[in-house]
Amino acid sequence: MSTTTQPQPTQGPGAARDIANVIIRVEGLRKEYTMGSEVVRALRGVDLTIQRNEYVAVMGPSGSGKSTFMNLIGCLDVPSDGQYWLNGQPVAGMSENALARIRNRELGFVFQSFNLLPRASALDNVALPLIYARVPKKERRERAAAMLDKVGLGARKDHRPNELSGGQRQRVAIARALVTQPALLLADEPTGALDSRTGEEIMALFGELHTQGQTLMVVTHEADIAAHAHRVLFLKDGVIERDERNQH
Repeated sequence: MSTTTQPQPTQGPGAARDIANVIIRVEGLRKEYTMGSEVVRALRGVDLTIQRNEYVAVMGPSGSGKSTFMNLIGCLDVPSDGQYWLNGQPVAGMSENALARIRNRELGFVFQSFNLLPRASALDNVALPLIYARVPKKERRERAAAMLDKVGLGARKDHRPNELSGGQRQRVAIARALVTQPALLLADEPTGALDSRTGEEIMALFGELHTQGQTLMVVTHEADIAAHAHRVLFLKDGVIERDERNQH
């Protein structure tokens, strides 16, 4: 794998500011899998920069590489080649323990299936990442309660997942993803298990979070969901085929 030196900013008065505002930078990112005697080239060389407070959607057909790309950006997998800097930190060559720390401190995850603990209250579900971060109990509960307030569920903090609607469960999942104040919120098909009206409510919440300064990346196969983002990346055959801006 190539060296992990942070790329140098281009010259000019705004160069230092621009490099400081970069959340994600990938260069030549590749991922290959061996399946039997076949080598699957899931990503074939992706170059990308995402600035702080961007709202990006990732689209592509099945087999395009978008799930692999999401796993690499989320530090759930490591690239076969290429480099990846998250918030200025080179992560492509990190150990599993270091990647786990990055996931806990810098990244928030929202999934289609919510992934909530069924016997825990909304408050305890949201506080869970803070346990891993060794935050004291009193502060954990205060921060979790504040985050539930932020997503409109302050009055439901003592409810378990089976006492909440699908949309409310996803709001709990979003609050859990945000409670560590991550640099990047990653959402994988976040409305896939919801009806269209509830899905629109969740996307409206993402819009509010973006307005408040949160950087978001949403992986989706639905054009109407991607339309909420300000920038859309189209993956095909393991490369970025198009990189477009939505008009808002």
